[in-house]
Amino acid sequence: MNTLPLISVIIPVWNEEKRIVRAINSIRNQTYKNLEIIVVDDGSTDNTRTAVKAITKEDPRVQYHYHHDPKEKCTNWRGYDISAGYAARNLGFKIAKGKWLTTQDADDASLLNRIEVQYEMAEKYNATLVTIQWCELTEENLHKKLDVEHVMREKGEANVVIRPEEIIALAERVRGPLMVEPIHRFIPFPIKWFPYTRKLFYREPTSYPGADNSMLFHKSVRDTGFYMRHRNERTWGNPAGRGSGRDFVFRVAAHFKNSWSFRLPMYLWDVKQQNPEYAGYDKYLI
Repeated sequence: MNTLPLISVIIPVWNEEKRIVRAINSIRNQTYKNLEIIVVDDGSTDNTRTAVKAITKEDPRVQYHYHHDPKEKCTNWRGYDISAGYAARNLGFKIAKGKWLTTQDADDASLLNRIEVQYEMAEKYNATLVTIQWCELTEENLHKKLDVEHVMREKGEANVVIRPEEIIALAERVRGPLMVEPIHRFIPFPIKWFPYTRKLFYREPTSYPGADNSMLFHKSVRDTGFYMRHRNERTWGNPAGRGSGRDFVFRVAAHFKNSWSFRLPMYLWDVKQQNPEYAGYDKYLI
């Protein structure tokens, strides 16, 4: 009998028929098995639906949900994606039945013990939200696990663990002086974006110390009313108009004061460069 709690994995997808199967399978094959995998289609016009539906017939843990709001603005005036699936993620959050929730992008993948490690870290440190780090997705590491004990032994726990107080301090440092709730919501985004006023809202571009697209958080976060926010509501977004995940994790860290991050590269990002901070970590893959 499985005594481990159910973990809900939310995968927003838009026109990713070529990569969505890889993303889902990297979750289906996780060492942590008690999962529900919620795929939220954000209005795809390709064969994404067909690809996901085929998997739902093979694995009852996988669900397909369609979401598309034609009124929701997905790109800015320059044609850049400013949605990044935030509304689709929110639908997944609402549907989720798990004690813990995590996310996975449709064009990326995860090392096979990513969720197990995040859950174990959440339990060990009594954390509300846990993030890890990313590395380049390659054919060689797609079906691998990270030997976390080996990393901890060689690097030392103090050099792997980022504690809540560090994250809270960073949250305060990166937020601009005019990013005050709820006043900033009444200031149009172009004013926040304008180069001469930008520092008043986005003090510095430092990233959250963990991959916000693969966070694991307790359902109490969602039950308290924390969802991803629209562009002009984001206190910790970014000047490009994106940053829904960055806003979410910084906001949770500042409110619950119990977010932990770990320098463990376990999220596989489909980019053509290695994370420079984790070059050489291939030796820890098993």
